[in-house]
Amino acid sequence: MIRIAVVGDIGSGKSHIAKLFGYPVFSADDEVAKLYRESRKCFNKLKKVLPKYIVTFPVKKNVLSQAIIENNYNLKKIVSIIHPEIRIKIKKFIKKNKNKKIVILDIPLLLENRTNKRKDILIFVDARKKEINKRLKKRDNINIKILKKFKKLQLPVELKKKKSNYIIKNNFKNNSAKKNVKIILKKILLNA
Repeated sequence: MIRIAVVGDIGSGKSHIAKLFGYPVFSADDEVAKLYRESRKCFNKLKKVLPKYIVTFPVKKNVLSQAIIENNYNLKKIVSIIHPEIRIKIKKFIKKNKNKKIVILDIPLLLENRTNKRKDILIFVDARKKEINKRLKKRDNINIKILKKFKKLQLPVELKKKKSNYIIKNNFKNNSAKKNVKIILKKILLNA
């Protein structure tokens, strides 16, 4: 099985690019949202470490955002509960798709959490800062303070770019992205 990991800056279009490959995608963002919505286990753990904020189930992202804004250490508490659960979900996803030729990993903190394997193929989604900022401003659930705190968790974009096997320029025009994905996929399959 070939594991392709899509990395890049927040708002660069990683999730969109990941879907264009046409293979099963593990989306960490979707799985985290599902944990907040469906996992009583995570709710109870979060309630225990953040009793001032977590009072009702399901866990609301805006409540977590408030906790993070009020105290940086709260982000570490949340991460220590959520990330082990995500690792379990990644293993289940890999096991479920073990007969697939390729799987796509859309995990924002893949390199930072050392979730990647040595043989993973890293694809960096490169987008212009101006375009990223324009897109982030359009998102209705984005909080600039939270965004800055999450960026501090991430490796520098240039380092991610340097570690990557391939770079996809994302100009947020679908035809261009599809064409780039097709070219890279062809190269990956030729070298497999």
